[in-house]
Amino acid sequence: MSSLLVTALILGAGLAMDAFSVSLADGLNEPHIPGARMIFISGLFGFFQFIMPLAGWLCVHAIARLFQGFQPFIPWISLILLVWIGIDMIRESGSRQKPAVTISALAIQGIATSIDALSVGFTISAYSWSEAFPFCLVIGVVTWIICLTGLWIGKRFGVRLARTSGLAGGVLLICIGLEIFIRGLF
Repeated sequence: MSSLLVTALILGAGLAMDAFSVSLADGLNEPHIPGARMIFISGLFGFFQFIMPLAGWLCVHAIARLFQGFQPFIPWISLILLVWIGIDMIRESGSRQKPAVTISALAIQGIATSIDALSVGFTISAYSWSEAFPFCLVIGVVTWIICLTGLWIGKRFGVRLARTSGLAGGVLLICIGLEIFIRGLF
């Protein structure tokens, strides 16, 4: 196994942890989620984890100076997006009929949990396109698998904790947002 593949697998697992936690919260919020939707949601998170480092790689090769000014705002953006979705999930947890997480909310979750992966593009800037693309693809696939697992676990516990799962999921999203924010400051 090449060192590039091993690095991509390890980095993919590390980057996927925030998305895993959000997937867990989504599974808690939607305990009767069908399998096809689980595949779609985890695929969406995988897509964002694939595209963000690739976008970072492209930025280094095209507009690196402009992007570096954006770097300090990444923790703030993640915090705002995840707290907003978490509060919305908590607010909806009191209703009898829990709505499924919308596509737009999932896209926001995907961006919020993968925006830090943009910086990975800087670290792989020395790679050629033929190395960077599969490297990012491996990160996306690893994220997809890990998020599918998170959804499955959340779904299992969500069925048992149906009354409080939306509240738990919302609080978890807010905590993830805070964790990303604090980690980004230090």
